[in-house]
Amino acid sequence: MSEYKASNIQVLEGLEPVRKRPGMYIGSTDVRGLHHLVWEVVDNSIDEAMAGHADEIILKIHADGSLSVSDNGRGIPVGKHPKTGLSTVETVLTVLHAGGKFGEGGGYKVSGGLHGVGVSVVNALSDKVEVTVHRDGGEYFVSFAKGVPVEPLKKVGDSDQTGTTVRFWPDGSIMETKDFIWSTIKKRIREQAYLTRGITLTMFDAREGQEAACQFYFEGGIKSFVHHLNEGITTYGGIMHFIGEEKDTTFEVALQYTSEFRDRVQCFANNIATPEGGTHLTGFKVALARVLNKYAREQNLLKEKDPSFTSDDVLEGLTAVVSVKVPEPQFEGQTKGKLGNSHVRGVVERGIGKTLEEYLMENPKEARLMIDKCALATRARLAARAARETVIRKGALEGASLPGKLADCSSKDPATSELFIVEGDSAGGSAKQGRDRDSQAILPLRGKILNTESCRLERMLANNEIKNLVIAMGAGIGDTYEQGKLRYHKIVIMTDADVDGAHIRTLLLTLLYRHFKPLVQAGHIFIAQPPLYKLSKGKKTWYAMTDEEKDEIMAEHEVKGENMQRYKGLGEMNPEQLWETTMDPETRTIAQVTIEDAEKADHIFRVLMGDDVASRRKFIQTHASEVKDLDI
Repeated sequence: MSEYKASNIQVLEGLEPVRKRPGMYIGSTDVRGLHHLVWEVVDNSIDEAMAGHADEIILKIHADGSLSVSDNGRGIPVGKHPKTGLSTVETVLTVLHAGGKFGEGGGYKVSGGLHGVGVSVVNALSDKVEVTVHRDGGEYFVSFAKGVPVEPLKKVGDSDQTGTTVRFWPDGSIMETKDFIWSTIKKRIREQAYLTRGITLTMFDAREGQEAACQFYFEGGIKSFVHHLNEGITTYGGIMHFIGEEKDTTFEVALQYTSEFRDRVQCFANNIATPEGGTHLTGFKVALARVLNKYAREQNLLKEKDPSFTSDDVLEGLTAVVSVKVPEPQFEGQTKGKLGNSHVRGVVERGIGKTLEEYLMENPKEARLMIDKCALATRARLAARAARETVIRKGALEGASLPGKLADCSSKDPATSELFIVEGDSAGGSAKQGRDRDSQAILPLRGKILNTESCRLERMLANNEIKNLVIAMGAGIGDTYEQGKLRYHKIVIMTDADVDGAHIRTLLLTLLYRHFKPLVQAGHIFIAQPPLYKLSKGKKTWYAMTDEEKDEIMAEHEVKGENMQRYKGLGEMNPEQLWETTMDPETRTIAQVTIEDAEKADHIFRVLMGDDVASRRKFIQTHASEVKDLDI
């Protein structure tokens, strides 16, 4: 065994730890980590805007793949730092935990980048970084290579402006990708424009073939944000807007009820999205439920025997943006997914409670709409619970037999088990005969299932096809879903390669996304890719997935037209063909369903499967030219 002594202990200096373990600082080195670098630079400029020192930020993706962020704030100080002996600009870019955001003597009352490692991490993980500062009547410039200054900060000219520009080239030897995604950055920049009222944010993409530009400015702030989130949805009443402050913590909330069954509540702390919520969300939910219950009881809208509204009841159909500004926010990790400051709950709960009570008393008509919406949600919740318990009880009583249509596999290990959801009894029969009985289960569907986009749970569970699917998967549905009880870790949607098949696939994806979202997020959903063509010559057979592949095979092997078969349905394949082309893990092609952008996915499902016909018509007209393989 090797010795373990003092010389074995490594001491990493400067920015070495970041380059050695980048995941500790930006979460990952994939596309998410790449964009985390962008957020770190943008957040510094946003902090200047929140402090009232900047009102314009410009982000540009350059033709060479680098990215720059400019603001007209105060500019990073350029004088010599008393502790490091370097210019303050170089100190901020090369020393971890160096910044103006620590303690009472810092340069910011509130900020998003409170960890103080942001821009120095960007420097460490970049091939090159260039910083230009306009301050104190001069223009200053410094550049870095892999986190090390190329030469000291120098004054390169006079200037009557103020502000900072940071431009960086990601290091391809560390980052898995250097390709910035315009839509991802645009979404984040739009959010910042909503959250910081009165600021102008401009974006440019100068990459060849991807040229684009946009600008955001929202005088209405988060009220405009709620209006944007509710586009194309039937709303109840106007957008309510509340602002308050307690000691050094401020809160701002905008909310509006809609005809939807789901909530869309987005939370931010110091302009940083907190998708996992935290104490500010808890305070908001508690206040909302308490005030609405109190008002409903006092106005005799809830009788003594009526059950009180739960947090889920008051959130149903609610669109809200909850934003807090905290001097010393406690985030869970550098990626800032959840706010942990315990006092924030009380600030938000007291503030929202008081202002919402006043609003309800002053606006009885809107208050009645809110109470009616919550009461409907309560009745639906109780009905859904009864229907769900019936389904769960049925599944438990049936035990190993499960739904009669399900041909289960013999394996009891979810990790090796697959469930094929097959369109039609004919294809289901072929799949049952051709499958691997040890690991592959088959559940045939009869016709098109219910459109669950605008459908309550109790009605869904009254549908036999959906009920069979819920029982077969074994993990529950909605808020009772338990990932650990899932019986199959691969759930494969296998439908015909025609318009009806595409429609059934969309209906199933709507069901899974809306009511089994953890299943989709965990990567358990797949789409089978059956071939479109069978080509033969003598005793040889080929299968083609696309028209292009079919043409190549016909040309290469001199296959004549009469030896080509176009599959219109899975039922046209015998069990051996279906196994060989679509089900055999050794030869099949299946596509995994992922959620890259939940908000975008939510919007698409709402447009395609919701009740707003005008939005759907506009979508179809816009994308009609992109349609492929349309049966006529």
